[in-house]
Amino acid sequence: MLFRNVAELVKLAESRKVKIAEIMIQQEIDFSGLAREQIIEKMDRNLTVMEQAIERGLSGVKSFSGLTGGDAVLLQNYIKRGKTLSGAILLDAVSKAVATNEVNAAMGTICATPTAGSAGVVPGTLFAVKDVLMPSRQEMIEFLFTAAAFGFVVANNASISGAAGGCQAEVGSASGMAAASIVEMAGGTPKQCAEAFAITLKNMLGLVCDPVAGLVEVPCVKRNAMGASNAMTAADMALAGITSRIPCDEVISAMYKIGQSMPSALRETGQGGLAATPTGKALEAKIFGSGLK
Repeated sequence: MLFRNVAELVKLAESRKVKIAEIMIQQEIDFSGLAREQIIEKMDRNLTVMEQAIERGLSGVKSFSGLTGGDAVLLQNYIKRGKTLSGAILLDAVSKAVATNEVNAAMGTICATPTAGSAGVVPGTLFAVKDVLMPSRQEMIEFLFTAAAFGFVVANNASISGAAGGCQAEVGSASGMAAASIVEMAGGTPKQCAEAFAITLKNMLGLVCDPVAGLVEVPCVKRNAMGASNAMTAADMALAGITSRIPCDEVISAMYKIGQSMPSALRETGQGGLAATPTGKALEAKIFGSGLK
């Protein structure tokens, strides 16, 4: 194993004068025994799946439960009117994150990054900044390897599971992964990538996993939207030179400890939070009563 935490990851990239993406590629070569070309090809396929999911979501989809669908289209129509408050690039990332998760809810094919419930943030931000930074296909693949490097650290030192650590472990991790990757694609340093991850995850600590009716739809889809906007903002902050007062690895450790202290009702059981509201319970009864369980 080349690295175990973010500090080691950043040190390796700096000492070898390469991108974080390159360190992750080397780790995959060492771990899998596959040739570099094979590893790149596999990630290229993941990128294609992401692109296709976004395209499908932006064409309009509905989930079988009826809880989600169509919001990505509404956002794109809103952007086209040219009077957005948040800005077109940020809202494009949000809409594409939503599109991906709407496809997931509609039983379509997505790429878990790091999970299905948080699958919108990384591709949503990637395909939004693509129109600004104009990356090559190889640079887009590297974006995913950078995200994978940070996801690898979280998975091995904390958790990426909502059942284990709440939504902070899913959308929180995905948002940090996206922020770090955006920074690298924009020409930031490995240290700035780590700062972006830390800033992002700090702002999602304590986020619970409370799916209505136990489905990965409400509030999951909209949490991916907020995760994408969080990632974009944190990336800009890091690129501006802003740092996290708490080191990245310590933020990850804090997330793990917070997840361990969460009651089970707030960890993907559908027994607390929004799932336990009167409307949440009514939706659960309606959905399960229709024979979808």
